Amino acid sequence: QVQLQESGPGLVKPSQTLSLTCTVSGGSITTNYYYWTWIRQPPGKGLEWIGSIAYSGSTYYSPSLKSRPSISRDTSKNQFTLQLSSVSPEDTAVYYCAKRSGWYLDSWGQGTQVTVSS
Repeated sequence: QVQLQESGPGLVKPSQTLSLTCTVSGGSITTNYYYWTWIRQPPGKGLEWIGSIAYSGSTYYSPSLKSRPSISRDTSKNQFTLQLSSVSPEDTAVYYCAKRSGWYLDSWGQGTQVTVSS
C-alpha cells in the first residue's frame, strides 16, 4: 500500500517561493505508469490540479498557473517536490500530493495547510 506524506512550511510571504515535499513509502516513484501529482484546495473552493511528474520524470502543469509551478524528484529519497513561485494570498490552500494510476488518484497524502501572508 503506497503512502504519501507532505512536508513544508505552513506560512509563506507574498512574492516568495512555496516549496513542499512529498515523501512516498510502500512503492517507488519510478514504477511504470504512475504519475505523482500535486493538488490544492483553497478555502471554500474545489480541488485544483497543479501538476504532475511521471514515472519517467516528465512533468505536466496546469496552464492556469502559467509558469509558476515546478515539480522535481529525488529518486534516491523517493520524494517529489513542488515549488510555486511568486505566491500571493490567492495561493493559500490545503496542498495535497497524490498518486495517479490510470484515470484515478488512488492514493493521497493527508494534506498540508499553506498560508500566504506577510
